[in-house]
Amino acid sequence: MHIQADYETLDPMFSLQQLFGKGDRFLELLEASALEAHNCVCLLSQLLKSSTPSMDDFVLARRKEKKRAEEIGEELVKTFVTGLEREDIEALSRSLYKIPKAVEKFAERYSIASDKLRDVDFSRQFDMLEKATTQVVAMVRQLRKLQELEKTKELNDRLQYVEGEADKLMLELLRDLYSGRHDPLKVVILKDLFELMEKIIDRCRDAGNVVTQIVLKNS
Repeated sequence: MHIQADYETLDPMFSLQQLFGKGDRFLELLEASALEAHNCVCLLSQLLKSSTPSMDDFVLARRKEKKRAEEIGEELVKTFVTGLEREDIEALSRSLYKIPKAVEKFAERYSIASDKLRDVDFSRQFDMLEKATTQVVAMVRQLRKLQELEKTKELNDRLQYVEGEADKLMLELLRDLYSGRHDPLKVVILKDLFELMEKIIDRCRDAGNVVTQIVLKNS
């Protein structure tokens, strides 16, 4: 017996719940990517406290993140219906992948020059990195509640605030670097590292903007 579905009578909220339920594999993978970005920042904090910096953990973390991004791509090929638009899933996956990639680059540069940087305090920058990645994790998790647009905007506002504070700190640090009180080689090294830290924050901002656009599109 042929049964014709009456689509006009379907509850749209029921459809959303089906699409964005806990079993949604794409959301699970995206959340894992956001958590990996946050964990990489924690690894970076540990690296700066180590007397013998090692890149092993960062290499492993980025391999895991690359594999996760590849899995998202494979799932997109195999899946006919997705809770989010395919382009949005791909865009967010790329944005999240760039965060640990930028963290690893900082770790590489720091490891090369660590013997010249023992007296440098990066705590203020890392506090901002930790806050930025925490907001990214919260925003990606918020994709399970697309109808809560104001909550997403609130989280993004916090992320934008962190970026603004990071920009102010960057100017302050550069002003000190250019004061003439520091060794020229150290100035070059620190300027490079400060700029890489700024890039990590920018990558977090980019991911937050992607999430916000997704929510706006689906709200």
